[in-house]
Amino acid sequence: MATSFSSTNPVRSIFRPHQNPTKPLFPLRESFHGGSNYVKRSWTSASSYVTLKLPRAFTVSGRPLLSKGLLHRRMGIVRAATIEEIEAEKAAVEKDVKDRMEKTIENVRSNFNSIRTGRASPAMLDKIEVEYYGSPVSLKSIAQISTPDAGSLLVQPYDKSSLKAIEKAIVSSDLGMTPNNDGELIRLSIPQLTSDRRKELTKVVAKQAEEGKVALRNIRRDALKAYEKLEKEKKLSEDNVKDLSSDLQKLTDEYMKKVDTIQKQKEKELLTV
Repeated sequence: MATSFSSTNPVRSIFRPHQNPTKPLFPLRESFHGGSNYVKRSWTSASSYVTLKLPRAFTVSGRPLLSKGLLHRRMGIVRAATIEEIEAEKAAVEKDVKDRMEKTIENVRSNFNSIRTGRASPAMLDKIEVEYYGSPVSLKSIAQISTPDAGSLLVQPYDKSSLKAIEKAIVSSDLGMTPNNDGELIRLSIPQLTSDRRKELTKVVAKQAEEGKVALRNIRRDALKAYEKLEKEKKLSEDNVKDLSSDLQKLTDEYMKKVDTIQKQKEKELLTV
């Protein structure tokens, strides 16, 4: 008949203990301090009892939370990294990934906005930098930019002495627009794009989109290295890393689709006459 054993009650050996048990050469006493995250074992020379108490949160979804090599011995005390510590490190990696991917999407969108279409938009001047008192500054930080109609832009500087520098910066850019400086503000007329020019700009958009995707892949690579480092430090098991890598790939694919979406939107603007 099968016998039921409790993990919290001592288990007596089925063999009768010697009256004078031999003292083991290496008696072992191990303890975990700190509630449910610790294991307690007591092996003594004066008893045939072995007590083993496992932590309540030792597994998650049937898988070991901590890898075998996680326990560190020091002065008779064995300590494992807590669930909170491991979760904090995982959360830090995930936050860094999302922040950097969001920034990549914003950079791609900003680059697309600076490519002119047939309609005037203040965003077309986002990439213009002006030499202002010896330092390069963005045009939109020293001037008000407006669109009086669909075919022109008005640039009104807060400091009129910067008009010449603004005019020079626009001429030196790759916008292909000639500024009209009347001493008070600068007017820019948006020329209609030819069919060939639209196709050229579409290629520029495709190139910038691919650069954005490369940046996303690099972010994914850095995150994988961070997870591998945690595995080497025995803070994550191999299964943990596989699950996290799978989630990371799904997140990367999601941001790749965002790049594709804004790329298609920009190409539609360029090809619509």
